[in-house]
Amino acid sequence: MSAAWNLPENRYFDPDPAVQRVALEIFAEIEQLPIVSPHGHVDPRLFSDPQSSFGSPAELLIIPDHYVFRMLYSQGMSLESLGVPRQDGGPVESDHRKIWQRFAEHFHLFRGTPSGMWLAYEFKFILEVDEILDGENAQRVYDQIAERLASPEFKPRAAFERLNIEVLATTDAASDSLAAHAAMRESGWRGRVIPTFRPDAVVNLDTEGWARQLESLRKASGVDVHDYGSFLAALENRRAFFKDMGATATDHAVVVPRLAELPEAEAQAIFNKALTQGSVSAAEAARFTGHMLVQMARMSCEDGLVMQLHPGSFRNHNPSVFDIFGRDKGFDIPVQTEYTHNLRPLLEQYGDDPRLRLILFTLDETAYSRELATLAGAYPALRLGPPWWFHDSWNGMRRYFDQVMETAGIYNTAGFNDDTRAFLSIPARHDVWRRAAANWLAGLVARSVVGMGEAREMAQEMAYRLPKRAYRLDGDA
Repeated sequence: MSAAWNLPENRYFDPDPAVQRVALEIFAEIEQLPIVSPHGHVDPRLFSDPQSSFGSPAELLIIPDHYVFRMLYSQGMSLESLGVPRQDGGPVESDHRKIWQRFAEHFHLFRGTPSGMWLAYEFKFILEVDEILDGENAQRVYDQIAERLASPEFKPRAAFERLNIEVLATTDAASDSLAAHAAMRESGWRGRVIPTFRPDAVVNLDTEGWARQLESLRKASGVDVHDYGSFLAALENRRAFFKDMGATATDHAVVVPRLAELPEAEAQAIFNKALTQGSVSAAEAARFTGHMLVQMARMSCEDGLVMQLHPGSFRNHNPSVFDIFGRDKGFDIPVQTEYTHNLRPLLEQYGDDPRLRLILFTLDETAYSRELATLAGAYPALRLGPPWWFHDSWNGMRRYFDQVMETAGIYNTAGFNDDTRAFLSIPARHDVWRRAAANWLAGLVARSVVGMGEAREMAQEMAYRLPKRAYRLDGDA
């Protein structure tokens, strides 16, 4: 018999008995709160049809999750052997039991990692698998999970409701028809799954296949995009459509957050060059992206959509993986970033505007206490997003609390969002955040920084209320 999961109720808490006792008391009051998931990448098609399914155990937990196959690839397993689809439709492993067996035989690689913590929660508390996965029990566990996934309670809509998810935001291209969202609405299902407007593929002029993406924007908006002015009109058209479909936010990625408005003539010239010549220089693309992000802030002031900015990721670092498998395959790597100077032009224009809500993320932890906490603690428009991506971990959260909260205060942060493609990891990730928050607050109580009543109130905010207000999920906030 394989070993059982080690997931006691006091897991992850400080071993100091005084802190642990308070942490358990605080956590008990927030553990069952509804889940607010205002930013993520779950495929909305899961919920568009009442009869949709999660597929096989491999399709649920391995094939779509770059957190999982990234680790396996780092140990020499090919993505083809894990069933990850190739862009050219070339052959990959199609026997999901073989994929699962490889995963199980290497499950020990996830020990001590955030992915290991999330997977343990999913196996034990959602899939009701009592034993740690390994090569010996792989097929037995596969059968057990497959049986559960075939049951009515594991249809995606039923799972959404059972996991107590109040709202789930997806991330969708500017040209997306939002057909899956429309199907949910027309079906009368009451689950709240909302889109998020992400225009990177057309705003970033150096995106591969930019001309094709622009043509998709033309068709979706019905605007004849022939110059910079009509480009802005098409984006405004799509933002309005997304808002009508329930969106409350936009999302933008940039490597360097150098946000400065260009003279209109220069913006027009760069856009025309991309339009007529098919490409622009790297410097021109970067300037145009920075300019367009200021335009996005202006549009957010006008339409009320919350603006999210995710800087500092060198995308698709491995060119061979990118060429064969495409984006989002585990090779986005953090880079150093700077905010005090780079954000100033935008903040000069809109940082004091009560209509703007800018939620800022970073992969560069060195910026937390030096720049971001102080900026968020000063500008009304700014909120700090939670520890993101590689820092969405117990230690990443602990560092975040210590470096940010003292200067910004919790009320200038946006609570937690899970930013995941793996649907079943949503409650697992929120469990870690709520435990980390309870543990941090218990330390403040033990040191008499705050009283127990204040800590309870802060815990409710960090687990539930902050993201609802930050993302204007119940209207303007």
